Amino acid sequence: MSDRKQILLRIDPAVHDALAQWAADDFRSLNAHIEMLLRRALIDAGRMPRKAGPIPKRGRPPAA
Repeated sequence: MSDRKQILLRIDPAVHDALAQWAADDFRSLNAHIEMLLRRALIDAGRMPRKAGPIPKRGRPPAA
């Protein structure tokens, strides 16, 4: 994951709490949920770069 960018995000605490609850309801980390929402917004706006890679798989690797 070294090729992924890090950003600092300042948001209202109530918005953070609502996003954190939504992420938990969907069994995602808050970071993964925010990325999913940003990607959805880019797609809806027709601004998703063609060269953007997929969201990396998270969690345990499959059993051998």
